[in-house]
Amino acid sequence: MPIILGIALFLAVMIGSAFVGMRLYVKPSEAIDRVKGTDIQQQETPKHPSLLLRDFLLRMGTLIPNSPKDVSVMQRKLIRAGIKNEHALRVLYGCKVVLAVLFPLLASVLIAKTQSDSTNKIAFILASAAAGFWGPNEFVKLKASKRQKQIQRGLANALDLMVVSVESGLGLDQAILQVAKELEHAHPEISEEFAMVNLELKAGKRRAEALRNLGERTNAEDLKKLVAVLVQADRFGTGIAQSLRAHADYMRVQARQICEEKAAKLGVKLVFPIFFCILPSLFVVTVGPMVIKITRELLPMMNSM
Repeated sequence: MPIILGIALFLAVMIGSAFVGMRLYVKPSEAIDRVKGTDIQQQETPKHPSLLLRDFLLRMGTLIPNSPKDVSVMQRKLIRAGIKNEHALRVLYGCKVVLAVLFPLLASVLIAKTQSDSTNKIAFILASAAAGFWGPNEFVKLKASKRQKQIQRGLANALDLMVVSVESGLGLDQAILQVAKELEHAHPEISEEFAMVNLELKAGKRRAEALRNLGERTNAEDLKKLVAVLVQADRFGTGIAQSLRAHADYMRVQARQICEEKAAKLGVKLVFPIFFCILPSLFVVTVGPMVIKITRELLPMMNSM
């Protein structure tokens, strides 16, 4: 009898587990529908929180009315900052809307229990709203400025490598492609821009137009000078290698002059750190013991007299 009960319990548990598994996990009806080719009600895959945030910012970005002129200006700034996503402009506008609402709320919470005047509180809230609205623009501006400095820093190496490539027998287009490959890890910003030039050339654009687009995208003065040299050499038929070599020498002399100028300014710039940081500690070390000695010995002697 116990054996029969055990077998019956085992069969019941096994059948129940198989039924639950078939209903919840295996789902044979969906497999049959998939084999038959019938429509299957697809479940929505859960989105990553970053994608949900991006979709929310895109919806918020549609709330700001903008003119085509402003759109073109902001797109140019985003491209100069290295942000080339097609949704970047809407995300930027969405950030401006969200921060313009979020910053005043945080400011209201912070100054709710303070004893300031209502006028100062209103001014602080308005200032926080302005900071939230214009903050993303300043962020893009700083990012673009940082990227321009990185491009100018890597331009010397890129120009030397281009000179070597052209003098070794490569054409200008192949030299640009070679520079983009070689500097991919050392200077990714300028490598990305040169790769974009190569893609534009493959798409059928004229070389002069692709080079001018390079200068317009980066807005770096040294790179614009290089673009002007290449365009003029291509237009008048002069030797590319000779032009690049002359421009490389010019940039090397200019870089040396900039370093000498910074070194000459260093003495003036050190006046304020020395005056406010080093001299007070020097006075404490040199004059401090004498002041203590005067306080302990000379002042009691004068009082006794």
